[in-house]
Amino acid sequence: MPNVAPDPLLKVEGITMSFGGIVAIDDLSLTVAPGEILSLMGPNGAGKTTTFHVIAGVHAPDAGRIIFDGQDITRVKPDGRCRAGLARTFQITQPFQELTVEENVMVGALAHNGSMAEARKDARRYVDMVGLADRADVLAKGLSTGQRKRLEMARAMATRPKLLLLDEVTGGVDQKSIPGLIELVQRLRGEGLTLVIIEHNMRVINELADRAIFMNRGVRMAEGTPAEIARHPEVIELYLGEATEHG
Repeated sequence: MPNVAPDPLLKVEGITMSFGGIVAIDDLSLTVAPGEILSLMGPNGAGKTTTFHVIAGVHAPDAGRIIFDGQDITRVKPDGRCRAGLARTFQITQPFQELTVEENVMVGALAHNGSMAEARKDARRYVDMVGLADRADVLAKGLSTGQRKRLEMARAMATRPKLLLLDEVTGGVDQKSIPGLIELVQRLRGEGLTLVIIEHNMRVINELADRAIFMNRGVRMAEGTPAEIARHPEVIELYLGEATEHG
């Protein structure tokens, strides 16, 4: 029998989003298959993070629909999307500064656990998964940028997502920490996770993404493998110089 492609885990259909007359996303459609890593690329102001906000429920779109795991979630609140299996991290990490690493991850675990003991058990698992076991009792304000990125991923994973939106996982991280973060994302995928990543670093995109979508001024301009995107004339003109500057 022929192989039948699985239904997309995420479908974004004709999303438009404006702020004060400025169009941030213009009729954007995309799909993400189960187990895939999709990268959103583009210069600053392209609409990538706004797309994440719309998918995560921070902003309601002016037009279009979001279908997640077969359900229309366009008007579902962020906490409902989290319970449905959609999680995200932020470009600028937002830990609870006065809580420990373990306590921060427990906050995510409590989305699915009524018991503090079970939430703590889950938190320890994810803290260990991201390589922060030796920092579990350290206050979040004492972490490096790379450690905060790992904490964000642990807290998101503790909500038991099917899809994780990763916003600039290597942004602001020193070069020697990047290979470890790449390996961590690959390990998360090995756990069965589907990911959409925003990333400027072309080397990271090449190592992680199956497919990339290039955006500019809210418009989807190109789609393909990272290698195909890197050869696209408009991408070369608009972006690759900037991407090189980002490392």
